[in-house]
Amino acid sequence: MDAVTAAKTRIDKALALLERKVLELKARPASAPPVADDDLFAPRPSNAGDLVRIAELEAAGREAAEALGRAAEAVRDVLAEQEAR
Repeated sequence: MDAVTAAKTRIDKALALLERKVLELKARPASAPPVADDDLFAPRPSNAGDLVRIAELEAAGREAAEALGRAAEAVRDVLAEQEAR
């Protein structure tokens, strides 16, 4: 497996993980009330359910940032290998 293929595989895995996390957060029971606003920068609501949801979204955001960071590092590694040739 060449470096480009290996990097693509790592990026695909990171994106799949990110997609799974987003889908988990979006999966809500049909009986759940609709989310009026998904803006994380909006004022924090006072009810406990909303606070839990915000914490979950923030955690998913951190995980997404880490996954994208790993993907970016994989791309940098491939580019460095290409330049070294």
